Amino acid sequence: QVQLVESGGRLVQAGGSLRLSCAASGRTFSRDAMGWFRQAPGKERKFVAAISWSGGGTYYAESVKGRFTISGDNAKNTVYLQMNSLKPEDTAVYYCARGPPYGNYVGLTVPYYDYWGQGTQVTVSS
Repeated sequence: QVQLVESGGRLVQAGGSLRLSCAASGRTFSRDAMGWFRQAPGKERKFVAAISWSGGGTYYAESVKGRFTISGDNAKNTVYLQMNSLKPEDTAVYYCARGPPYGNYVGLTVPYYDYWGQGTQVTVSS
């Protein structure tokens, strides 16, 4: 019954910005960790950013730190990824995912997450 639906991906020029949204339904996620991952063709799915609504912590991959910002709106059951200064290497399908609550722990790898959206394509042209 839990569903995660990403939106906001599109073609954008290098240096531009996008905001991705992940709308959750089926239950509330007030105690959960939420993460963003991305996967380019022929490559493994990699961590981008994560947030713990219960603990308030945010975490970022080094490749996006200072450019991307993750945030959540618990009342709307929605998590966002603001992406600025986009680079061609940011091109990928972006997925949001849910991880189970374990206090303030937030997993930064794929196996930790048990619910995934279908992804939204982000293409950054040079």
